[in-house]
Amino acid sequence: MRILATLAATGAALATLISPAHADPGTTHTIPVRSLLNALPIADETRAGYQREAFKHWVDADKDGCSTRNEVLLEEAVNAPQVTGRCTLTGGTWYSPYDDTYVDGARGLDIDHLVPLAESWDSGAGEWTAAEREAYANDLDDHRALIAVTARSNRSKADQDPATWQPPAEAYRCQYFTDWVTIKTRWGLAIDPAEQATLSELADECPNTPVTFETAR
Repeated sequence: MRILATLAATGAALATLISPAHADPGTTHTIPVRSLLNALPIADETRAGYQREAFKHWVDADKDGCSTRNEVLLEEAVNAPQVTGRCTLTGGTWYSPYDDTYVDGARGLDIDHLVPLAESWDSGAGEWTAAEREAYANDLDDHRALIAVTARSNRSKADQDPATWQPPAEAYRCQYFTDWVTIKTRWGLAIDPAEQATLSELADECPNTPVTFETAR
């Protein structure tokens, strides 16, 4: 009986390792990125019914006066801005890894959802609750989910996935690939066939980095 119990426990652990999306929210995993990619479900995308307003974002979840946008800016600043009043940011310097560019002042920056809102809808978020979509749109629990980048690079990317857009800064592309696969896994999102093909090509070119993350849903 003890042997059977041990085998059952081992099987459960292996199932979680191979398919972390089935684990309970908050479960922490450390898994090679290629294993994450191989475990992602592949499905055709649909944007039927999508509206950006379905993802309530830039909220002040902790009620400290700073919106999600400003929380990201404060976290990622190379030189910290001054903070006055209700989280008004003045000055500061940021690095935009998409295009290998430094930016003075927050006005030239967008906060990008690494996996865009429309892409997440296409990949499964269209079936989520409003609360789940709000949590996704304001995900401060994983530093890879939201990133300060130049407005130019963010608008060039728009809602594209890696099959049609990758960062102009080639040195950042492996990190982008790794983070994309991690966020998709964290939120239990699917990939479409063209996306899977491109990600597989990138996997062959990039290190099989072990990534640590928590299951979000």
